[in-house]
Amino acid sequence: MSEQTGTSRRTVLAAAAAATTAGAVGLQADPAAARDGHGPAAVQNGPGPTAQDPPRELRALLREIDHRRIEANVRRLAAFGTRHTLSAQDDPVRGVGAARDWILAEMRRYARASGGRMGVELQSYVQEPGPRIPEPTRITNVVATLRGSASPDRLYVVSGHYDSRASDPMDFTSDAPGADDDASGVAVVMELARVMATRRLAATVVFAAVAGEEQGLYGAAHMAELYKRQKADVQGMFTNDIVGSPTADDGSRDPRTIRLFAEGVPSSETPEEAAVRRSVGGENDSPSRQLARFVRDVADNDATGMRVRVIYRRDRYLRGGDHIPFLERAYPAARFTEPAEDYAHQHQDVRVVDGKQYGDLPEFCDFPYVARVARVNAAAVWSLAQAPGTPRGAKIRTAALTNETELVWERGAEKDLAGYEVVWRETTASEWTHVIDVGDATRHTVDLSKDNVFFGVRAVGRSGLRSPVAFPAPQS
Repeated sequence: MSEQTGTSRRTVLAAAAAATTAGAVGLQADPAAARDGHGPAAVQNGPGPTAQDPPRELRALLREIDHRRIEANVRRLAAFGTRHTLSAQDDPVRGVGAARDWILAEMRRYARASGGRMGVELQSYVQEPGPRIPEPTRITNVVATLRGSASPDRLYVVSGHYDSRASDPMDFTSDAPGADDDASGVAVVMELARVMATRRLAATVVFAAVAGEEQGLYGAAHMAELYKRQKADVQGMFTNDIVGSPTADDGSRDPRTIRLFAEGVPSSETPEEAAVRRSVGGENDSPSRQLARFVRDVADNDATGMRVRVIYRRDRYLRGGDHIPFLERAYPAARFTEPAEDYAHQHQDVRVVDGKQYGDLPEFCDFPYVARVARVNAAAVWSLAQAPGTPRGAKIRTAALTNETELVWERGAEKDLAGYEVVWRETTASEWTHVIDVGDATRHTVDLSKDNVFFGVRAVGRSGLRSPVAFPAPQS
C-alpha cells in the first residue's frame, strides 16, 4: 500500500458499506416540490462530499443577477415580431437582423465595464441550402468573449439561441415571439455577460447568442467547428434552451428545479474508445456527466435557490439543442431546460382556440425563475473559470493483477494549483461518495481494488475551488 493513502483496505471497505447502507433510501420525495403544487416527486439526493460551498465572491455575483433586467430583455426580443432565421436581416425593427443588432449593441455596452477584457463580435457565415434552408442564408452568432487573466487558452462557453419559429418551421413571416424558446436562454446569457464583465476571471468565458437553431443547429455547429479547427481548449459548454417557465401543461409548478441533460456514451466516441468503455464500464462517466456532477456540486445550494436535476440523456425525445454540435466534436457539453414544458407555448402560431391562448408569449414566462436559472449558470461558469482545469492524462495502471489501485495524471500548469484529490464511488452509485486529499502529486495508490469501484481525479486550487473530475482510462 502507498504511504500516501493513510487508509487501509478495511477502513475503505467499511466506509463503502456505510455509504451503501446510507444510500439504500435511494430516491426521496421533495417537500419543496409538494409545497409548490407540483406534488411529491422522486428526486436525486443533494450533492454529497464533493460539493463546494459558494465563496463570498460568488455569492456577491449571484446577488447582482436581476430578474427585472431579464424580463426587459425577453420582452425586447419578443417585440421584434419574428426572429426566424429566414426573416429579414436588414429591417431595423422586425426580424432576425434587428434582433442581432440589438443583442450586439447590448453586449458591447456590457463590455465597456470590463476594462478591455471583453470583446464582442459578429460570427457570421453563409449557410448553403440544406434541410430547412431553401437558399443560401447568412447566419450570424453574437459572441462576447471575456478573456481570462491566468489561463486564457482554457475556454468555457454558455449560449442561448436568438432565432424563433412559428408552427411551420419554414414560416418566416408570421409572428414568432419566442419568449421561452429561446429569448429566455438569450436573456440568461446576456445577464451573465453583464455581471461577469466587471470580474477578473482566471480562464476565458464565452457568452454566445447563436442563430439557426430551429432550422438545424446551424449557428452552434459553425461555432463548434471554428473552435475545433483552432484546436481550442473548450473544457465545458452549456446551452440554455427553454428556461423561461416552471409551469407544466397541466398547470403544476416546480419553480425550484432546472433540468440538466448530459449524455453518457459520447457522441464523438471512436471504435477504440468504445472498446475501452465497454471493458471498464464507463457509460456513466463521460466528460459531460462529470460536467453535470460539477454543476450539482457548485450550483445546487442556497445561493442559487435551485435544485439541479441531472437527466441521463443527451436531450429530450424528438428534440435537440446547441450542445449537440459541441458533443459531436468531443467537447463536454450539457443542456439546461425547464422542469416540465408547456407545448402550447412552444413552436406555436399565436392564436386563441376555444378560449385557450397559444403562442410563445412573454406573459407565460416566470422571470424570477429565469433569474434563478441564471444563478445556476453563473455559479457553474464562474466556478469552472476560477478553479484549475480538469486534470489531463488520468490513468489507472493495469500492468499487473493487484488488489490495490494506482492512479497517475499530468500536473496542470496553473500558477494557483495547490494539489489533487482522488474521488471514488460504488459502481452502482451515480454521485461521487468519497474524497481523498493526495496533495501536490501526480500519482497515488489506494488500497482498494479497481475492479470494485469507480475512481476519478480532480484538481484543487489555492482558493479551495475544485475542477470537474477526470475519469481515468486503463494504462498497461
